[in-house]
Amino acid sequence: MKLTPLALGLSLAFYAIAGYAGTVTTTPSQPVDGTTASSNTTTPQPATSDAANGDDANASGSRNRRAEKVKELGAISVSAALDATRNSLSPDTGSSQYVITAQNIQALPLGDSTPVNQVLLQAPGVVQDSYGGLHVRGDHANLQYRVNGIMLPESISGFGQTLDARTIQSIKLLDGALPAQYGERTAAVVDITTKSGADLGNGGVVGITGGSFGTVNPYASLWGNNGKWSYFFTANYMENNVGIENPTSSRNPIHDRTNQVKVFGDISYLIDNDTRVSFLFGVTNNRFQIPNNPDQTPQFGYLDITDFKSADLNERQDEQTRFGTLALQGKFGNTAYQVSVGQRYSGLQYYPDDVGDLMFNGVAGQINQVDRASTLQADFSMPWGESHTLRYGGYYEFDRAATNTNSLVFPTSPDGSQASTVPFNIFTGDRILAKTAAAYIQDEWDINDSWTLNYGLRGDRYTAFREESQLSPRVGVVWQATDGTTLHAGYSRYFTPPQTELISSQNIDAFAGTTNAVKNYGNNTPLTERSNYFDLGVSQNLGSDWTLGLDTYYRKVDRLQDEGQFGTALVYSTFNYKDGRVRGAEFSLTYNHGPVSAYFNAAYSRAMGKDVITGQYNFAPDELAYIADNFIHLDHDQKLTSSGGVSYAFNDNTKVGADYLFGSGLREEGLTPNGLSLPYYFQLNLNVSHDFQFDGFGKLHTQLAVINALDRTYELRSGTGVGVGAPQFGPRRGLYLTLEKPFSF
Repeated sequence: MKLTPLALGLSLAFYAIAGYAGTVTTTPSQPVDGTTASSNTTTPQPATSDAANGDDANASGSRNRRAEKVKELGAISVSAALDATRNSLSPDTGSSQYVITAQNIQALPLGDSTPVNQVLLQAPGVVQDSYGGLHVRGDHANLQYRVNGIMLPESISGFGQTLDARTIQSIKLLDGALPAQYGERTAAVVDITTKSGADLGNGGVVGITGGSFGTVNPYASLWGNNGKWSYFFTANYMENNVGIENPTSSRNPIHDRTNQVKVFGDISYLIDNDTRVSFLFGVTNNRFQIPNNPDQTPQFGYLDITDFKSADLNERQDEQTRFGTLALQGKFGNTAYQVSVGQRYSGLQYYPDDVGDLMFNGVAGQINQVDRASTLQADFSMPWGESHTLRYGGYYEFDRAATNTNSLVFPTSPDGSQASTVPFNIFTGDRILAKTAAAYIQDEWDINDSWTLNYGLRGDRYTAFREESQLSPRVGVVWQATDGTTLHAGYSRYFTPPQTELISSQNIDAFAGTTNAVKNYGNNTPLTERSNYFDLGVSQNLGSDWTLGLDTYYRKVDRLQDEGQFGTALVYSTFNYKDGRVRGAEFSLTYNHGPVSAYFNAAYSRAMGKDVITGQYNFAPDELAYIADNFIHLDHDQKLTSSGGVSYAFNDNTKVGADYLFGSGLREEGLTPNGLSLPYYFQLNLNVSHDFQFDGFGKLHTQLAVINALDRTYELRSGTGVGVGAPQFGPRRGLYLTLEKPFSF
């Protein structure tokens, strides 16, 4: 087998350091679907994976004992063995994790039609926000998405969902004190394992979900395997009249149509029993109307026009994402590896209503943003001695981002008032080149049957307008106190670069003397965040049916990054607080017995920041003065969050279920910036599914869902607070029906 020069060089170097060649192993523990688990949980291994991994299933001695070489494995067995080998590359010692499987997703009210962000809301400590945003443990976004172990660069912020839940075999949400392998985006790692034709056989599904608010969502998936080839494809089209959260409490928003297309594919080829090459790709094209808030008062005049109905605004935003990754994965001797190269393109276009935007905001800016990221990732794992597993690797990303804006503005008098009703155009544009490089090395030490220690070091360097770097130690420990009790603790030093696609270095001096002038200039370029993270948790099994988890965390942050929507376009901008403090606790409980399964999550969080040191031009002078001397709540800080659900299977064909979301409310303006919480909210969802069998037609899956069954009106955002744009309300009651026909060939 041929190795890439990078793989060969790193392998030889670390062989020399370790001086030992054993076999790659994984920790033999079983994750609990939809529950919090302690560290060292890996994806369940198929029956053939132990032998294929080189572990002797019949041996009672060292876990590193080498097994007989397996010969003439079938293609499906080889794929399963390589899946297990890939899993061994990613430790989670010291961190907290929550596993959601494809079966858990199908039990949700909308099943596989559930957006990925809504799936993640079923995990503890995940808070919902407007535009499909998520906050985990007090962070604003900062989520790292991995697909089959490969990190996907972020897209330009917006409200389209890039990934489709139909691709997901399982999601593992990792947060807390992460091992050295994980960097860049560290609020949480969304580790997705995709479905595979090697596991599913040859077949597919076609279906449609439709219902309230003009929702039409046809979709199709196709999978299969043939010899050494396997594949999985899925595509869907979505249209409805609630593309973005309604800025009013009315049932039907004004001007809120969306059209969305998503495509995903995974093609794999087995080179031999130890080597696989895979190609992942995805395409997303989403179009949105910006919903209108009626009865607003214009602030500016335009030519001879003095009035404009805000309900008639015609603002639109389009988003595109395309990614492709080629990965070589397998074993070289006793070293497991995965090396991948990829590229992600992300684009966003905001189209204003020229007259309306000018009259309400004093600026109508047509914005075009693009970002192209090229990546190289390499991860390796090898045994070291009788009780150690050495893991090492690196990541490199090269970003090219550009923003071009044509802005219509009015001139102003020296006192800032509008001087003329005749607008003129200002063009601003900037291009950014950013390089991110990282390398890590870590050792997982099985001290004895009860204790596991993972310690490592990560080095990061980020180069854009300046060069910033950091060496970050990581350590995590797991104690298996009893057969049912597991404790974990960890410490991680984090280095979080700003999102390149959100940085704007445009010359704000160009708007001096116009209705788009800023009141404060300050530092226009965000800084890399640096933080110390501490995590402590316990998982307890009560018999075979109940599992509970409790986790606490504290994060002390320098240059805390936050994001806000400061302009008319629904695009976030990054800024920094000098100091940040984040703390919280999470509790989870699951029950599985016979036809009944249930889960309950509750979380407490406090996220505070002090002294804005970058992006000051986005703030009013009185806000800056107060925040300079006082800690304030971050705009996305929600004190209490809870989610839960229950499902009951009458038989294999008929199931009913319910789930809920609860939040004590995000922040809004009070006597101080972000000084108040919005009212609490509660959303209840219901569903029933049944599989019909028809002669000559076969199986037809049906699922009926009621979203927000109580039709409770609640506000996600009030339109006030630091970096908060328009108000947004949660969904009103909706009824949706899914019809799905599986097939095989």
